[in-house]
Amino acid sequence: MSTLADLLAEHTTLSDAAAAHLQRLVAEWQLLADLSFADFLLSVRTDDGDVVTVAQCRPNTASTVFPTDEVGRVIDTSVHPQVVRAFDSDKVLRDEDPTWFGATAMRQEAVPVGFEGEVIGVLTRAVDLTHPRLPSPLELAYQDSADDLCQMVADGTFPHEEGNPRGLSTPRAGDGFIRLDRTGTVTYTSPNALSAFHRMGWTAELNHTRLSDVVKQLVTEPFEADDVAMMLDIAAGVAEVPTGPYRDIGMRVEADARRATVLIRAVPLRPKGEESGSVVLIRDVTEVKRRDRALISKDATIREIHHRVKNNLQSVSALLRLQARRTSNTDAREALNEAVRRVASIALVHELLSGSVDEEVDLDEVVDRLVPILVDVASNESRVTVRHRDRLGVLTAELAMPLVMVLTELIQNAIEHGFDGSPRSDAEIAVIAERDVRNLRIAVRDNGSGLPENFDPATSDHLGLQIVKTLVSIELGGELDVRPNPEGAGTEVGVHIPLRS
Repeated sequence: MSTLADLLAEHTTLSDAAAAHLQRLVAEWQLLADLSFADFLLSVRTDDGDVVTVAQCRPNTASTVFPTDEVGRVIDTSVHPQVVRAFDSDKVLRDEDPTWFGATAMRQEAVPVGFEGEVIGVLTRAVDLTHPRLPSPLELAYQDSADDLCQMVADGTFPHEEGNPRGLSTPRAGDGFIRLDRTGTVTYTSPNALSAFHRMGWTAELNHTRLSDVVKQLVTEPFEADDVAMMLDIAAGVAEVPTGPYRDIGMRVEADARRATVLIRAVPLRPKGEESGSVVLIRDVTEVKRRDRALISKDATIREIHHRVKNNLQSVSALLRLQARRTSNTDAREALNEAVRRVASIALVHELLSGSVDEEVDLDEVVDRLVPILVDVASNESRVTVRHRDRLGVLTAELAMPLVMVLTELIQNAIEHGFDGSPRSDAEIAVIAERDVRNLRIAVRDNGSGLPENFDPATSDHLGLQIVKTLVSIELGGELDVRPNPEGAGTEVGVHIPLRS
């Protein structure tokens, strides 16, 4: 489906500023639809003189009168002449007689979209008249506010550019609706809004109270209470906009009361430039914030566990290293050194996980930090250079932990057994990676003495190779391949791991 920007570019030559105004209108018009109990269509005039619908909005407070998608349709101006007239008017135009859309009788209004003294589009407000009834006080308050906002659309003053640096969402009319008059006094409160204020700690009725005074009593933090009260007074027209902060802060805020957290959004009403009070929308987000705090706490706990495991493993590694230095038996010392680097590799993964928010490990960072540890504990006297080509990438903890163990064993085996112990200046081990969206292939390649005669990896009793075979086949579900180095002398051990099952 084409976006609004695509449709505007296809059918009009509107300026960037005018197109941005229509984008803001479409971002805010769900409030118009809900307050009007009506469907809305946005139409623009093409260069050929046709009128094309480029956006559509259905209400959450009533059933739609347009079950089909109207976007992209050319409007029949003989059936809807008010839409064409609205392009040359600054007034909201209403059809005199109901229009039938299938079995639904509806009344349509054409609302010109004003911008910098020009009409850049027309909103069609379609209300279902099939089942007329006496409107409730809530419906009357909704519709009165919707009429003011539609007039502001015609005036070009709604929606205005509003700062939202915290990226707060917008409460819906059904979440909680409050109408303020030009003195900031509550003239109507929906049941959901009253419940939200009761949750905040207010025990009386809200009608006929000054909402900014109520908020000052309820919001916990004094400076935040003053900010919210100032926002409400500015929206209602009681206070002037100060130079600076509110021009950036906007008309929405998240506030903590004694027993609840609420999201408040204030919408000034200025039809034809006259002060008419404001609409205040409020949503109780206490449970959402509680879940967010629980997730943050859980995440912090998991990272703290990784940090403590890392510290404990480093302590074990240090004890093993100390024991190895005090052991005179060569075989025992080598076994302890192998245990040191195995424990150190696991500790390194936990260290990276302690700083990760998504339980993922960067394998390239692991290899770069792991190699000095392996070379340091190696018993071979050759100076071996270990490097890795390409990008190993990021893996989840479930795959990273056993794979780091595998790389540790393969690099260590290459250092220990790939070279005969005589000093060499060109001793090198390369970790080569090839990765796509489904598979990861890693080859550990050395230029050492190569495989012994009649070597069979399937029957080898070397502990390191047995660990590798177990981890690759069982933990990683992959395959292991041991063969001579295809680039010359030495050995290559290949590991093929599926990243997607």
